[in-house]
Amino acid sequence: MNKESLSYRDAGVDIDAGDELVERIKPLARKTLREGVLRGIGGFGALFEVPRRYREPVLVTGTDGVGTKLKLAFDLRRHGSIGIDLVAMSVNDILVQGAEPLFFLDYFACGKLNIETATAVVEGIAKGCELAGCALIGGETAEMPGMYPPGEYDLAGFAVGVVEKTAIVDGATIQPGDVLLGLPSSGAHSNGYSLLRKIVNRANADLSMKLDGDLTLADAAMAPTRIYVKPLLTLMRELPVKGMAHITGGGLTGNIPRILPQNLTAEIARSAWRRPVLFDWLQREGAVSDNEMHRVFNCGIGMVVVVAREDVQRAEKILRDAGEPAVVIGSVKTRRDDQAQTVVC
Repeated sequence: MNKESLSYRDAGVDIDAGDELVERIKPLARKTLREGVLRGIGGFGALFEVPRRYREPVLVTGTDGVGTKLKLAFDLRRHGSIGIDLVAMSVNDILVQGAEPLFFLDYFACGKLNIETATAVVEGIAKGCELAGCALIGGETAEMPGMYPPGEYDLAGFAVGVVEKTAIVDGATIQPGDVLLGLPSSGAHSNGYSLLRKIVNRANADLSMKLDGDLTLADAAMAPTRIYVKPLLTLMRELPVKGMAHITGGGLTGNIPRILPQNLTAEIARSAWRRPVLFDWLQREGAVSDNEMHRVFNCGIGMVVVVAREDVQRAEKILRDAGEPAVVIGSVKTRRDDQAQTVVC
């Protein structure tokens, strides 16, 4: 008996759709080109030359995703900004070590490829790369039937940056008396969404409800992660930055200790900044303790920068001129044996 001829499309993989997506991505990637790109999207691998202005270049790498924020993107059908989140999570991580992001790669996986959805995601990725000044140099689109529910996908991002060996920022010079500057977040960024979604579900909240003026719960929850690259690279060119902490999973109390010597603690004044209304709503509806809020969410501070006390005013001006408002949120002190490395009071 003759068997029916099968194709890859019969198995659930549409090669033509994948090829069309690549063609849509190419002009988006071209907008992100920068010095160093020798060959980008389309080949088996991308080629990049480290800029020659670096004398002792050290490569810094980072990879991340956007966690269960994706679930909200699926529910709300908001795919345009999730790509910005993806870029931000990796480039902010390598930035805190003093690195200039050079290029970015993405991994998009789904059960069945929806070209419009995938294009919207990649448009966000390209926008994030423009904001970070890095090139979208390559990536992978994987269509895997049966691996993901209809309408869902997964994302991962990979960033590579470079820093002069003598300019690596590692927190080693932080000492008592140094000051912590807080750079505002746009909201929860891409962390704590399992708890955020739990609170939304328990409160049976309508995501279209207004939190403040015209700001809806959906708008606040889906606000893209801020990218701090350009203003902080400007700051580092102008004065010594002793340490930087990207406030991601672990919140304020979990991330700042990663840059502090063991004998030091960071004392943070909660009253130093105005917390976005999203966090007020989450704490109230979830009956979340202060301690839990500070170790899960960024609570309105997306990046912490440590500078010497004598450099504070100059740092604030540099950041302000670069379009990045900053506020003094605390200081570094000698740590007692029984004291946590970050105290929010």
